[in-house]
Amino acid sequence: MLLILLALTLAQPPDAPPPASVEGVWNYATLTPFERPDGLGEFFTEAQAAEYEAQTIGRNDRDRRDGGAAADAARGVADYWFDRGEHVASVNGRKRTSWVIDPPDGKVPPLTADARARQNARNAEQRDHAADGPENRSLQERCLAFNAGPPVGLGPYNNFLQITQSRDAVVIYTEMIHDARIVWTDGRPHAPAVFRQWLGDSRGRWEGNTLVVDTTNFTDKNPFRGSGDRLHLIERFTRTDTNTLLYEFTVDDPATFTRPWTAQLPMTRTDERLYEYACHEGNYALPDILRGARFQEKQR
Repeated sequence: MLLILLALTLAQPPDAPPPASVEGVWNYATLTPFERPDGLGEFFTEAQAAEYEAQTIGRNDRDRRDGGAAADAARGVADYWFDRGEHVASVNGRKRTSWVIDPPDGKVPPLTADARARQNARNAEQRDHAADGPENRSLQERCLAFNAGPPVGLGPYNNFLQITQSRDAVVIYTEMIHDARIVWTDGRPHAPAVFRQWLGDSRGRWEGNTLVVDTTNFTDKNPFRGSGDRLHLIERFTRTDTNTLLYEFTVDDPATFTRPWTAQLPMTRTDERLYEYACHEGNYALPDILRGARFQEKQR
């Protein structure tokens, strides 16, 4: 990561500043749900927001002791290690009830028939071959992909990203899984369609103070809510004031969703530092899972 930032910094002449600044470390932890709960309008009232925040924090509290030994074991990790946020998101002083802003009902559109078939096939593969090898385990469990995007998604912790700009590129570095995505802004075209990447192929342009990021060339190995390799993602990063970066993305994948849809989330500038995500340090879970599966097979 340091070599990438150094190279991009050296490539920029001192007399050629970027068109606008979205640089900084940004915190996007929030209690706002991705999809709108039934019975709510587009925005919370103050009373609704306070009630929703209290209920959500109480429901997520992993230190509760109200479900017996089995529930305690399932909760596993102490709540101290989680950082989901404390409040719902506010845009222009109004508290949103969902990330999704289009469709107007705040819900992700239904999957297509082909997408449902792909989902069923993946579920069957997972059910029948849950631990044949490490490749059968989830991307999260293997520390390969976990809410880092694109698009950026909310996780139980590490909800920070750092943006660094140069003359020809922007680097979006996420704390979760520590992915560094290079967004070229020098006008070069997308890579040929035959080249597929887990983070896609990103190209950026400036529309006034908004950085628009156009990403294609995804694979189907890192699906976003079931998306496939035809996903076309448009992200918009707008610095609305000194401490706020408004993040918006539109998902267009006709093979997966019955219509395009858009989500929006404000991010808050922070002086906090991003930490290394050393996911497999002292991690014996994956080999133990596979060892346990081999033991079970011998018992059959």
